Amino acid sequence: MSRSTILDSFPIDFHWKTSDPFLFCAFHHDLYPKANSSYGPADSLVGRQLGQDFQIKDGYRMYHGREVPGFPVHPHRGFETITLVRKGFVDHADSLGAAGRYGAGDVQWMTAGRGIQHSEMFPLLDQSQDNHLELLQIWINLPKARKMVPANYKMFWAESIPRVFQDNDNTHIDIIAGSLGSAQAPSPPQHSWASEEGSDVAVWVIEMKPGATAQLPTAHSEVKRTLYFYEGDSLQINSQKVSKNTAVEVESTHPLQVQNNGLKLAKILVLQGKPIGEPVAQHGPFVMNTQQEIHEAIADYQRTQFGGWPWNKGDMVHGPEKKLFGRHSDGKEEAPGQIKSSTLNHRVEKGT
Repeated sequence: MSRSTILDSFPIDFHWKTSDPFLFCAFHHDLYPKANSSYGPADSLVGRQLGQDFQIKDGYRMYHGREVPGFPVHPHRGFETITLVRKGFVDHADSLGAAGRYGAGDVQWMTAGRGIQHSEMFPLLDQSQDNHLELLQIWINLPKARKMVPANYKMFWAESIPRVFQDNDNTHIDIIAGSLGSAQAPSPPQHSWASEEGSDVAVWVIEMKPGATAQLPTAHSEVKRTLYFYEGDSLQINSQKVSKNTAVEVESTHPLQVQNNGLKLAKILVLQGKPIGEPVAQHGPFVMNTQQEIHEAIADYQRTQFGGWPWNKGDMVHGPEKKLFGRHSDGKEEAPGQIKSSTLNHRVEKGT
């Protein structure tokens, strides 16, 4: 890759730095053991800082969970989360009464808008074998005009997400947002920046067998594009070698050829979009434009609890069956139409 193509590169670990319109990306890769009867690890939790367990011990973390790994009830305002589950399962519950279980390639796109509480638990459902989790959660900002829209979420079941195949099927690219060739992702939520014409928001996950290549087209000059190489041995982007756990921000007007030079499967997340270009004021789970708005968000949450919590516990799990579903605040229910294992097995579109 020529020098003019590389704008920046930096190491990545758990929280990945991103560019406007994105706020950050968190990568969860946890090798949980067999499950106990309470959907947690059938393992001793002695020595863990339960409630704040972010250091990998024995291959996994409990995060804020004490019995079940995950993130018990917590608030959000002013942005969106895009949660990509590659392996394992997530149980969702929120202050609007909505709930769901998704996994194995499914995506939840949640607009926090003016405020919501939700829990995101990672239930371990298999008591006979290990339970592995691989999950990417992307925070994407909302412009000022949309920060106080009603909260809601949208499910992209794996079967509805286009998968583009390149290089004789040795490369596949899941199109979660944006388009690639004739493959168009499901429409984003109504109030998302990604729904704005000309925002050029794209979220793609690329998986490449050893020796495989991928071809990525150009985008508009205003667009920021970053590739996150999070699994594999060695990658080459045009003429530049890239090591594992590295992010590369590239010139969006240059076409890219990506090659897996390693001996293992390579996995890459691509984030791109036109910047919103507004001031960002953030305090934990609240993302606004000014500090005064942050103070107002905190006061509103203390006063209203963003609708309260209608569930009998803060770390809701939706039963032992591997049944995937989404139940929205208006009572509408949806499901992918089948019970899937926790591995990806969909094939939607073939292209170059």
